[in-house]
Amino acid sequence: MKILVTGSSGLIGSALVRVLNSEDEGHAHEVLRLVRREASAPDEISWDPAAGRGPDAERLQGVDAAINLAGAGLGDHRWSDGYKKEILDSRISSTRLLTEALASLNPKPSVVLSGSAIGFYGDTGDRFVDEDAPAADDFAAIVAREWEEAAVAASDVGIRTVFLRTGIVLSTKGGALGKVLPLFKAGVGGRLGSGRQYISWIDQIQVIVAPPACWINRSCSSSASAGVLQPRIFRGRLLSAFATARISS
Repeated sequence: MKILVTGSSGLIGSALVRVLNSEDEGHAHEVLRLVRREASAPDEISWDPAAGRGPDAERLQGVDAAINLAGAGLGDHRWSDGYKKEILDSRISSTRLLTEALASLNPKPSVVLSGSAIGFYGDTGDRFVDEDAPAADDFAAIVAREWEEAAVAASDVGIRTVFLRTGIVLSTKGGALGKVLPLFKAGVGGRLGSGRQYISWIDQIQVIVAPPACWINRSCSSSASAGVLQPRIFRGRLLSAFATARISS
């Protein structure tokens, strides 16, 4: 398959591209990456969502599937008003430009797998929710909802569009865990608040297999929540596990 990936330099995207390019078991794919700089490799296509410049549609001809992970990192900076705007705008502009370009193709891709987040549902406490649950009204939920709505250009022309509502990705390579682990390794990590706040998580390996599972399973449409089978754990228990791992290592 010919697969287009945005956000390929991020924690999830970079690992996903390595897997898709792998020749293990003889199922390597042809991967194209959208980059926000001048393209410097044959598999790169330049675009600039912040400036309103989408990818060259001619370079996208023949794409079978697109995986959209573009957007400013949630943990890269303090959530000031300015950075919250960047978090939202970067996702909306990139998703809109990508799906408009894909919608113009003939033939069109069979599927677009577009990033979203478990934050769509907000704080549900002890209540379990599924993909039919409505969006909450806090900032994270607004970002997830508007991120999904920005992909309307693809769904409007009949491209199967799936929103990957991922939990907090745990990886020693970075992300949320990358911010916390140094504190525990230094012996200064601890519980935040009551420690009874729920956290919905998924490890990096599981989140990488979610896109292929969704494009293979044609019944997967609209949205798919990506988390482990027992995804909710109290934040205090999770941090205690980090501390125990540090002590035993």
